[in-house]
Amino acid sequence: MSYIEFQNVSRIYQNRWYALQNVSFSIGKGEFVFIIGPTGAGKTTLLSHIYFKEFPTSGRVSVLGYSSDTISRDEIPFLRRKIGVIFQDFKLLFDRNVLKNVSIALEVTGESPRNARRKAIEVLDKLGMADKAEKMPNELSGGEGQKVAIARALVREPYILLADEPTGNIDPESSEEIFKILKRVNDRGTTVIVATHNYNFLEKVVRKRVISLKAGKIESDEKFYIK
Repeated sequence: MSYIEFQNVSRIYQNRWYALQNVSFSIGKGEFVFIIGPTGAGKTTLLSHIYFKEFPTSGRVSVLGYSSDTISRDEIPFLRRKIGVIFQDFKLLFDRNVLKNVSIALEVTGESPRNARRKAIEVLDKLGMADKAEKMPNELSGGEGQKVAIARALVREPYILLADEPTGNIDPESSEEIFKILKRVNDRGTTVIVATHNYNFLEKVVRKRVISLKAGKIESDEKFYIK
């Protein structure tokens, strides 16, 4: 079953610059996929199309039954509730503690503060961050901040988890731990898509799919095996 499908998708900026060029692929339920390529290859733009932050200049994107051709502005929030997004710069709210940063992801969807708090504590505990619940973001290390960002993305139990350069601002040891977390999430059935230019990240991967982008075009789409 395809959760995500790109059909001849191009994204053009300023009527001349191709961020994506004739991109086609599909991603099924439960897959773990890396989108790799150098800075400027189009990785973030591609992810932005999956949660409809951006729309194709031409072609079509389909995600969980919604199509870029037909989705309405009112439907986009409902789709996004099924998609967790982890950003390189974490995007934490610095005027709220860790627990509130996670629980607010549920409260904005109408969940009661009590239930949101309970679920937030549960997911923080699973990530080994329960003891940091009352800390403020500026009191966390880079790895801890990224774990909070992951907890916020996971608390709504998404069908799809997108991670945009999740190890870009953290040390190698924390990067390895983040990868292990993403692998556990995928093992539970969540479709995970990681955009990265960190090719060393792939050394820990066996039989994961890798889509390679360069200048907005797909160069290759294959399984990655450790040699």
